Amino acid sequence: MEKKITTPLSEEVVESLRVGDKVLISGYIYTARDAAHKRMVEAIERGESPPLELQGQVIYYVGPTPPKEGMVIGSAGPTTAVRMDKYVEPLLKLGLKGMIGKGYRTPKFKELIKKYKAVYFAAVGGVAVLLQKHIKSSEIIAYEDLGTEAIRKLYVEDFPVIVAYDIYGGDIFESGRQRFARIELDR
Repeated sequence: MEKKITTPLSEEVVESLRVGDKVLISGYIYTARDAAHKRMVEAIERGESPPLELQGQVIYYVGPTPPKEGMVIGSAGPTTAVRMDKYVEPLLKLGLKGMIGKGYRTPKFKELIKKYKAVYFAAVGGVAVLLQKHIKSSEIIAYEDLGTEAIRKLYVEDFPVIVAYDIYGGDIFESGRQRFARIELDR
């Protein structure tokens, strides 16, 4: 059974999530990839505010394709998340509570989400068109010159993700490897 959550995320919601939980997110989330993360962190380092209020927010690592006529957004599948790890701490310090991407994260990242009480959700890659159907609105709010990597504010309904890392040290990638190693040993 899926857990339904809404944004912005509270600490209580983050504390209730465990690795492997299937989650449906509704509310506003923001898109940002490498170039946008770099600009946000550079702005923060200069003492400026980032282009969005980060408290309780969720960032989706995606560079959606342009929409076809009559559509809100084009294909919107997750990108590899580990590339954002070098930028994440300043955003967590400002209250970022969730990130959506694909793939594993670094050990340092895992420590940071425990420290700042945040969660990393995995979205399934390769199903961009299906994920797109859960996005009900899309508006560029910053860095329009970055094209598909501009920061967008998306409104999503029941956007499907899985908790990949939680604040308790849970790691879906490690537990999955261990589980499949046990299966191999049992053969």
